[in-house]
Amino acid sequence: MAFTLVTWNINSVRLRAGLVEKLLTEEAPDVLCLQECKSPVELMPAEAFAALGYTHFVARGQKGYNGVAIISRLPMRDAGHIDWCAKGDARHVAGELENGVVIHNMYVPAGGDVADREVNEKFGHKLDFVAEMRDRFRESLPEKSILVGDLNIAPREDDVWSHKKLLKVVSHTPIEVEAYHEAQEAGKWVDITRQDIPEGQLYSWWSYRAKDWDGADKGRRLDHIWASGDIAAAGHSSRILRAARGWEKPSDHAPVFARFDL
Repeated sequence: MAFTLVTWNINSVRLRAGLVEKLLTEEAPDVLCLQECKSPVELMPAEAFAALGYTHFVARGQKGYNGVAIISRLPMRDAGHIDWCAKGDARHVAGELENGVVIHNMYVPAGGDVADREVNEKFGHKLDFVAEMRDRFRESLPEKSILVGDLNIAPREDDVWSHKKLLKVVSHTPIEVEAYHEAQEAGKWVDITRQDIPEGQLYSWWSYRAKDWDGADKGRRLDHIWASGDIAAAGHSSRILRAARGWEKPSDHAPVFARFDL
């Protein structure tokens, strides 16, 4: 089975349903994983996506916050979810393809603005969340799995516009980067994007605060596609659809693509 997979923090699936339809129509991926859907599942526009041939839909949602969904034109069964940090947040859903590959769609907490868990509960939540990922992967090594999503950490120096200036900025602090690598290594996950594009600046997010996001190009690579070691060699053709950040009323994230031959 060969399929193209995309991950995209859509920042409200109902507000930006038209952009999702545009992506499905113009790029025709086989599987699209969305984060920050900000909607209960029953109000997500699944019927509109089904009309385009994407008849398989697994999701977890909540009103106004979080929310993850997997939209597929390939047969897929709901493979459940994990309630990370036992907060009841809709931050994970899994779908299993007919070939047995399980796709985990994740939305890691952003962590607030202050990189200090003593004064910022949100930052502590983020660190605890990623630590729980690490511990679960240590307990059960992922096999035949793909993990995608907005992990809200830019791990490499060339995943941010300025390593020096962002060292104290949430998403690129040393403690977050260390936590990211510990989770990745615990599961022996392979970063498919950087497997394909090993060198050079690479971003998937540009702040809404920038007046000229494209010209300033102060981006970060917060969105990731990982594959378990047993199938990582099947991943290829990685790219980021930067142009989507310039669509009308866009998300501040761009879609990240990879193809798998399994």
